Amino acid sequence: MKITAAVVQMTSTTDKKRNLEAAVELVDRAAGMGAEIAALPENWLYMRGPGDRAPRGVDLEGKELSALRDLARTRGIYLLAGTVPETIKGSKKVYNTSLLFGPNGGVLARYRKIHLFDITLTGGETHKESAAVKPGAKTVVARTRFMKVGLSVCYDLRFPELYRRMAMNGARLFFIPAAFTERTGRDHWDVLLRARAIENLCFVLAPAQYGANTASRVTYGRSAIIDPWGVVLARAPDMETVALAELDLDYQERVRSDLPCLEHARKWLSGQ
Repeated sequence: MKITAAVVQMTSTTDKKRNLEAAVELVDRAAGMGAEIAALPENWLYMRGPGDRAPRGVDLEGKELSALRDLARTRGIYLLAGTVPETIKGSKKVYNTSLLFGPNGGVLARYRKIHLFDITLTGGETHKESAAVKPGAKTVVARTRFMKVGLSVCYDLRFPELYRRMAMNGARLFFIPAAFTERTGRDHWDVLLRARAIENLCFVLAPAQYGANTASRVTYGRSAIIDPWGVVLARAPDMETVALAELDLDYQERVRSDLPCLEHARKWLSGQ
């Protein structure tokens, strides 16, 4: 079986209206090009710079996500709605939440980002995601009519145990929506994406933010689709755009048969 997948690359800003319009247009374009699965990047609805005021939480039943839910239904596609800040009742913090819509517009899965980006790079660049965001506590693997898929977000990429657990739970594809910094992305983005694909023999869909999102925030981009052998099937150029590739599930089966490392894994090493 072969399916067509798309990653959407955006330069989201603090203008939610503009971001929503761009997201809808790009996903619709991907569907028009034959995509059966499409994915938006982290923070597609709103991007802020370091030190900027934290965003208000979004109602997951509100108009912004309803627009994507309706688009998934009218186009008959699976749509990963990147991430949005999800309101937490009784808290000033939010979850950084990713939703997967099915072709009928229903929510198939909700994943709350587990690993939060709290770093200080030499030279002064600082990010403190946990100041405004509460971490999630559950891994998420969802079933589609094609395969099981695992959900993750950006900084999660640096924690291979998360992906091994999802693979052991049946995931054959990982979603990794991201907003990687320009500096870390240059050296780490591609190699980490390919590593997660290779070590788990999974497809990777990695839609990313690109460019100057705010006066103080620049993201790396280079959204990618990667196969289970670690081959980059598609990569977005440096602009807001869509990148598509064909996923060959029969090829994945052959790779997993030739190199059965998941069968050889010692589950006790990872607490499985």
